[in-house]
Amino acid sequence: MSIPVAVQLYTLRDLIARDFLGTCRSVAKMGYKGVELVDTRSILTAANLKKEMAAMGLAVAGAHVGIEQLESNLDAVSAYYGEAGVSHLVCPYMPDTRRKTADDWKKQAKILATIGSQLRTKGFTFCYHNHDFEFQKLGGTTGWDILFSGTATQNLACELDVYWVQFAGENPVTLMHKLSGRLPLLHCKDMAAGPERKFAPVGSGILDWKGIFAAAGKAGVKWYLVEQDSCYETPPLEAVRTSLENLKKMGIA
Repeated sequence: MSIPVAVQLYTLRDLIARDFLGTCRSVAKMGYKGVELVDTRSILTAANLKKEMAAMGLAVAGAHVGIEQLESNLDAVSAYYGEAGVSHLVCPYMPDTRRKTADDWKKQAKILATIGSQLRTKGFTFCYHNHDFEFQKLGGTTGWDILFSGTATQNLACELDVYWVQFAGENPVTLMHKLSGRLPLLHCKDMAAGPERKFAPVGSGILDWKGIFAAAGKAGVKWYLVEQDSCYETPPLEAVRTSLENLKKMGIA
């Protein structure tokens, strides 16, 4: 069974701020099977979100919700996304004030595991999305090691961002093998050649996509999620279209 491809709407953040539904329609027309949301609770009711996505033929692969909201408003968050039919919730970032030391990471691991346990009882899979800072050395360990060795698989899964893994000097494929059964969502963005290591459409940079996609099938990935943090001079819709076209050429989309 092929793995479907969605787009993380953070890439299109300026467009969705002006016209959320129109932007989603453009994504659907390109051929994307779904979207991953940046928290939409202030944009649409849960019922309308579910209705509009169904009308476009888009699935909601997941939703990013900040750690502060997950801590303070978990009941409201889970009620909204449960009604909307969303099954994956993701902590997209750990603020730097929470992660200065190994002890800080241990505290965050407990917080995330507690959130994940509560969400699991409500039918959600809870994921953490990495950047590069999780791989910084903290004595003999890293934030990454603390998070994923100190939490149970059923309470904290991973949304691996392969660009940031590469940026941190790690091997995405090696890491994916270690996450087998714990990796439902995969963020796909490429790294342009050159010292600046700019973001690039999938398939136009230096990442080992053949190896990544082979590992994804073995790891149990449920969604590929195209994201490009900055598109520079390229219009964002054009950038995500290029990623999808390249994925089609690779036999993925």
